[in-house]
Amino acid sequence: MANISYVDGKQFRKALGAFATGVTVVTGRGSDGKDVGLTANSFNSVSLDPPMVLWSLGKSSSNLEAFMHTDHFAVHILSLDQEHVSNQFAKKDIDRFEGMAVERSVENIPLLGGCSARFECRTAYRYEGGDHVIFVGEVRSFESFDRPPLLFHSGKYGVLLKKSNAELKDPSSNFGDDFLGFLLRRAYFQLLAPLRADIQRRGLHEIHRSILSILSMGEGRSVAELGRLLELTGHRAEDNHFQELVAQGLVELGEDDGSPKVHFTLAGRQSAIEHMAVGKAAEEDAMQGLDPQEVRLLKALLNRVIQNTRASLPDSLSKEKFWLENNIWGARGTLRQ
Repeated sequence: MANISYVDGKQFRKALGAFATGVTVVTGRGSDGKDVGLTANSFNSVSLDPPMVLWSLGKSSSNLEAFMHTDHFAVHILSLDQEHVSNQFAKKDIDRFEGMAVERSVENIPLLGGCSARFECRTAYRYEGGDHVIFVGEVRSFESFDRPPLLFHSGKYGVLLKKSNAELKDPSSNFGDDFLGFLLRRAYFQLLAPLRADIQRRGLHEIHRSILSILSMGEGRSVAELGRLLELTGHRAEDNHFQELVAQGLVELGEDDGSPKVHFTLAGRQSAIEHMAVGKAAEEDAMQGLDPQEVRLLKALLNRVIQNTRASLPDSLSKEKFWLENNIWGARGTLRQ
């Protein structure tokens, strides 16, 4: 237990960091007519009737004078996509509103868009609280935008995972059912079922699907390079597999520096795009019941698992070896036509 007769500032801050909070940006307008704003996680509710909220500001802040002399302010609860807004309004010696789309309240207070919720307030009270000033605002109007919030915990941003008692119960004692490798394999197998059905309708086999999938990440590869990359899928490509795709009119082989290179035909490129569209539809079906925030969290966690296990792969199978500039996916996963 910490001795409260002496408080180590760093340790006290660390202990306070155990309390997860939302992230807000508070905006106002100084007596000189200039807009002011800052990032704050000290926001809290005070009263429902009348509706009141509070936040605090350090006495050493360069924004203190402005908020001491303004009778109105706005509190923006930032959404998950607004980490950059939080960072910008936390910086010093810059125009924090630069590049921000700003609306105006009735009192001419700057209002930011894209947040989870927004409160327009009249300053009702100011209290001294140690090295901070506490501002209590009477809420005059508010809006809620149904966007997932940005969280802050132990000095880092976070996302909200809604708890389900059924899903977050203690892990099963059955190692097989609870083993991450088994769960990933089962999810992968089930997710690819529509893709396997689609490739069969096209008169092809799983090895063909894997070849076309890697080509979609960048064509013009040598047969040997494609063979190495296919190792990650557990397949071994033979010459006849490429010849079968040539016979289907999906790829063509060309010589470059004495090495055969594999390219899509126009028909093959279109077929790959249609197949990837089936994959995106399968992903949408698999994500039913998950909100966008949970989808992002799931992918972020899987990427972390990938990073943690990457050392076990040879360099020839690294992510960078798969993706080339001429892939048929855009930078944000949009199919190129």
